[in-house]
Amino acid sequence: MPTLSVEKDLLFRHLGRTYTDKEFDELCFEFGVELDEVTSEVEEAQKSATVKLSKSQLESLSAAIVYKIDVPANRYDLLCVEGLSRALQIFLGDVDAPEYRRLDGVSDAAQRVTMTVHKAHTDQIRPFVVCAILRNVTFDEERYASFIDLQDQLHRNLCRQRTLVAIGTHDMDVVQGPFFYDARAPTDISFVPLTPNDKSYVANELLEFYETEPAAKHLKPYVPIIKDSPLYPVIVDSNETVLSLPPIINGSKSKITLDTKNVFIECTATDLTKANIVLDTMVTMFSGYCEVPFTVEPVLVQYQENDKIVSSYVTPVLSSRQETAKVDFCNSLIGIQITPQEMQALCNKVQLGPAQLLENDTVLQVTVPPTRSDILHPVDIAEDIGIAYGYNNIRRRVPTTNTVGGEFPLNQTGDLLREEIGRAGYVEVLTHGLCSVRDNFTALQRPVTAAVKLSNPANVEYQVVRTTLLPGLLKTLQHNKSASFTGGFKLFEISDVVLPDSENVMTETIVGAKNSRRLAAVYAGPTSGFEIIHGLVDRVMTLLEIAPEEAYIANSAKSDEEEYRVAREGWTYTIASLSESDPHVNTYFPGRAAAILLTKPNATSSCVVGTFGILHPDVLANFDILYPSSCVELDLEALM
Repeated sequence: MPTLSVEKDLLFRHLGRTYTDKEFDELCFEFGVELDEVTSEVEEAQKSATVKLSKSQLESLSAAIVYKIDVPANRYDLLCVEGLSRALQIFLGDVDAPEYRRLDGVSDAAQRVTMTVHKAHTDQIRPFVVCAILRNVTFDEERYASFIDLQDQLHRNLCRQRTLVAIGTHDMDVVQGPFFYDARAPTDISFVPLTPNDKSYVANELLEFYETEPAAKHLKPYVPIIKDSPLYPVIVDSNETVLSLPPIINGSKSKITLDTKNVFIECTATDLTKANIVLDTMVTMFSGYCEVPFTVEPVLVQYQENDKIVSSYVTPVLSSRQETAKVDFCNSLIGIQITPQEMQALCNKVQLGPAQLLENDTVLQVTVPPTRSDILHPVDIAEDIGIAYGYNNIRRRVPTTNTVGGEFPLNQTGDLLREEIGRAGYVEVLTHGLCSVRDNFTALQRPVTAAVKLSNPANVEYQVVRTTLLPGLLKTLQHNKSASFTGGFKLFEISDVVLPDSENVMTETIVGAKNSRRLAAVYAGPTSGFEIIHGLVDRVMTLLEIAPEEAYIANSAKSDEEEYRVAREGWTYTIASLSESDPHVNTYFPGRAAAILLTKPNATSSCVVGTFGILHPDVLANFDILYPSSCVELDLEALM
C-alpha cells in the first residue's frame, strides 16, 4: 500500500481546515484511508537504526509534524497533497468536483504541438508515447516539491519502477516543437543529462556511469531496462535537442525550475492504457495551478512509418465515462437500505457525480472522472457509496442466513491423512506445481498427453502444470541423494494436479481444466520397499473406512482373526496387476506394479483410483536416483 508523507500544516492549508491528530485520524477512516504515523524528520532520524547523524545534522532537520497516510494501491489520485486535499474537500462538501477540460480549441495545425513517433524504431523497445502541456503554471517551492514527488510515487507504483511507463517533464519555453520520439543507436545519442553535472555524455557511456557511480545510485535500478537493447529511446525537439532518454534521465536544458510557466509532459510506455492513466493523473493533479484552472493543452501524437503518417491520436484522453450499478445490488452489498435519491446524492461526495437514475429508479448511472481509474465494476461503485454513507453508520445486525464456516471435507480429510502418514515415518514435502514436459511425461516413460501449458514459460522447468505428483517427489530425492539413507527415505505429498477438462469447456466456468487432489508417496532405500508402500496403501484405505474385498483378504498375509475397524457400507477395494494398456505401466518395473481398484455402492464395476509399484530403473536413471524406489499415487477425490 503506497504511503503519502505530507506536512500537517501544508495539508491543513490546502484543506482550509484544522484538526487535532485524533480528529484527522477519524476523518481518514471515514474517507477510506489510514493515518499510519505522526512523525517528523528529526524523529525519523533519531529512530533510524542504520543512519546515525551528528548533532549539527539533526539540528538542520525540520521539526515540522509529518502525516504518513496509507492510501489504496489503486487510488493514484491520492498520491500527492493536491489530490488528497481535493478529494477530502469534495468528501466534506466544501467544494464541488472540478470539471477537467482539454483545450481542443487549439486545432490549427500551425498552433497544435505535435509529437511524431518513428514507429519502426520505437516498436523494438518502447512503442508508445502520450503528451500534454500545462500552460501558465505558477510554481512555488511546495508545489514544485509535490510535482516531483508525485512522479516518484507513480514511478514506484503504477509505472512498476519505470518498466511500464516513464514520465518526463520539461520547460516548454526553452525547447522548440514539434517534437520527435525515436529509437537510435546508443552512440548516436549525446546530451547533457539532468544529473550529475554539466558534462555531455554519449548514451552508452552515461548508462555505464549510472551503473558504477555511487552518486547516481538512485538511477542504477533503471539502467537494465534498456542497457542491452541495440536501440535506445530518445525524445528530441525540432532542433535535435535531447529532452529525455527514457526511462533513465531527462536532459539538463529542459529541466523544470520554479520560474517555469509552461510544462511539457511526455510519458513513454510499453502499455498504452497505463500511460494514459499516468498522464491523466499528472495533469489533473496540477492543472489546478494553471492560469485557467483544470485545463490542459493537448498534443497530437502521430506515428510515422516510411515517411507516412500511419496512425494518430490526441492526448491527454481525460475521459469521463458512465458506469451503472443496480440500486438493490448496492444496498445489499453494503448492508443498508437507502432510497435511490439518497444514493444519487452520495455519489457527489466521492467524485462520481452527477449521477442519474434509470429504469424506474432501479439503476444508478454514475459519471467516472479521469481521476478515478479505479472504478471498473459495480462493486467499486457500491464500495464508494458505502464510504460516502459512512461505515460507522451501517447498523449491525445478525445475518438472516447461517454463516458458520466449516472445513471443506476434502481439505479436512487431507489434513487428517497428513497426520497419520507422518506418524508412519513419512516426511511431507511441498513441490512446485509447474514442471517440464520431460519430467511430467518422458522421464516417467509415459506418453505425452494433453496438459495445461504455459504460453510463455520463463524457462524449460515451467512448461506445463503437473498432471502427477511423482516428478516433485523424485526430484526431491534427486537433490538429497548425498544425504545418508540409512533406513531409507520416506516422502509424501498431498496436493493438487491440474487436468484438462474438455467436457466442461462449454459450461459457465469456461475454464477447460480442473484440479484433482492427489496423494503420492515414495520410499527409497537399500531395498525396493514394495511391501512398505503396499502397507501404506492398506493403511490409507483403513483410515478412509474402505474395507478390502474378501478375496484380497484371503490372498494377503493377514490372519483370519484380524478385523477391520469401521468400513463404509458397500465401499471395498482390492489390488490387481497393472494392465499392459495402462499409460502408467512403463513407469514401474515389469511385473512389480499394481492397480488399486475401488468398488462403490450400487456400482456395476470397480474403477482404478491409483497405482503403486517398484519404479523402473530407467525412470530412476532419468531422475539421477541411485537406489531402488517404490511409489504410490492415489486420487483422493475418488475416495471421498
